[in-house]
Amino acid sequence: MDSIEYYDKNAVEYFERTVDINMQNWWDLFTEQLPEGASVLDLGCGSGRDSAYFISCGYDVTAMDASEEMCDLASIHIGQDVLHLSFAEMDFNEVFDGIWACASLLHVPSDEIDTILSKVINSLKINGVLFMSFRYGEYEGERDGRYYTDYRTKTLKELIGRYENLEIIDLDKCEDVVDKNNSEWLFALVRRIELE
Repeated sequence: MDSIEYYDKNAVEYFERTVDINMQNWWDLFTEQLPEGASVLDLGCGSGRDSAYFISCGYDVTAMDASEEMCDLASIHIGQDVLHLSFAEMDFNEVFDGIWACASLLHVPSDEIDTILSKVINSLKINGVLFMSFRYGEYEGERDGRYYTDYRTKTLKELIGRYENLEIIDLDKCEDVVDKNNSEWLFALVRRIELE
């Protein structure tokens, strides 16, 4: 079973488990970098939890997920359509002021991440920001019915460093907001800069 199948089969349970998680610290970190009325892409929106918050802030939110079942639930939750697209299918060009990829790009295998991250960066306007989070560690493979690629601080910095048009605003470890004993996470906030 691949990750998309997992979310299709477990959509209701996953929705109920994640929709009320408070991400305020990370929302604040992200939104502090956005202009008023910013266009935001919620990449792998899951339950729509974060989209709902960004909509409440007055942002122009595009929510997107590869799981059709999650799209349906998120659409009801946020009161607007959710794009049913995989990372590979996305094709935006300098559209968004901010992209929120919370616990979504972690499902991309390491041999595909450069292709996908290039698409994500291309979707950002110049000076746009990207938030992304991953489980902290070195594991890559299936875990709990989904494919994961974990990152350590060094490997995430190396990944970001492969893109001359990205600068790091913040990169740090944090506790799991659901289960503080469960695992550590790694997040990065980066900005797309104009190359001379």
